[in-house]
Amino acid sequence: MKKFRIGVIGFAHMHINSLVKCFADLGDKVEWAGCSDVKPLIPSISDKPSTRSYNMKNCMKITGMTRVYDDYAKLLDEGNLDIAIVCCENAFHGKVVSDVLLRGVNVVVEKPMATSMPDALLMAHAAKHGGAVLAVNWPSTWSPGIRLAHKLVSEGAVGKVFKFTYRNTDSLGPFSYGEGLSEEEMASEWWYHAKAGGGAFWDYCCYGSCLASWFIGSPVRSAYGVRANFNSPFGNAEDYGTITALFDDAVALIEGSWTTVNTGIPNGPIVFGLKGTLVTEGDEVRIYKDRRSKAPSEVYKAEPLPQDRNNIAKEFISHLENGTPLHPTLNLETNLNAMMILDAGYRSSVSNKLEQAKSCRYAPEKL
Repeated sequence: MKKFRIGVIGFAHMHINSLVKCFADLGDKVEWAGCSDVKPLIPSISDKPSTRSYNMKNCMKITGMTRVYDDYAKLLDEGNLDIAIVCCENAFHGKVVSDVLLRGVNVVVEKPMATSMPDALLMAHAAKHGGAVLAVNWPSTWSPGIRLAHKLVSEGAVGKVFKFTYRNTDSLGPFSYGEGLSEEEMASEWWYHAKAGGGAFWDYCCYGSCLASWFIGSPVRSAYGVRANFNSPFGNAEDYGTITALFDDAVALIEGSWTTVNTGIPNGPIVFGLKGTLVTEGDEVRIYKDRRSKAPSEVYKAEPLPQDRNNIAKEFISHLENGTPLHPTLNLETNLNAMMILDAGYRSSVSNKLEQAKSCRYAPEKL
């Protein structure tokens, strides 16, 4: 049995804890070569749960790793890695992931793919030249309800789609789940600083961008974005963002918020077609076809995902070992299309104008 040697690069994003556990649960299938953090723009002053210091200690405990490198280049030189799990700051994805891929090391990076179209293209180009696989992990990928919704839409359950909507579930920010950080401590966390790729736009609008790309199935043409800071005075990143994305014959309305106590309605996806409307709520999918009726015409309950491919670790190892296709939301094509939405939306939020999407087909000749 082949063992996959894994290294961890970056502990900024708290999702590293669940990613590492998924791979650790594979037992003897994997061995841990070591880890390295990426130097932050803003040093954290806290070691409370979900901070980078806590994340590193927790991941080392989960995996039994003892080797810590002060530079991820040394880990790449000495680790003989098959896979690198990357969870550095969003703004560093372009450089770090490209460095790893060019070494021929396969990468799982936590969403979003990057914080600009040029960085995303750099990563795609590095994967091609390094002959390595890049997968962008999305927690939404592992939702049975969302997969069922996509299947029903693809089968024409609501007819031709003209509108897609998605917003995140209730959230008051990345440290609002009992971590107990003070405002001073949160001010030192990259999440609240735009230059590091922090903010609700990259944290949550990215979900809707990926799902819209998957559900609509064609590249975006233009987008209008808005960002605002309503309740996070300790940072310069937004805690609220929206994107209106225009496709050839459809529109996507995407919302990301760290300022919502309760949405009051399902976060979706909600898909509007010429024959009806589909509403996703957890593992239940409802379809409404009768005008003005509050009762759904059809109700579906999603089945659990197959046990052998119900998380990123199983899916990625299956792909590397057996050549099974990655789920569409993990692959380069969908994520480059998602980046077109995010990139245009972010540029629009700066210019206050509708921005045309940049093509994801262009690849730089030189890295």
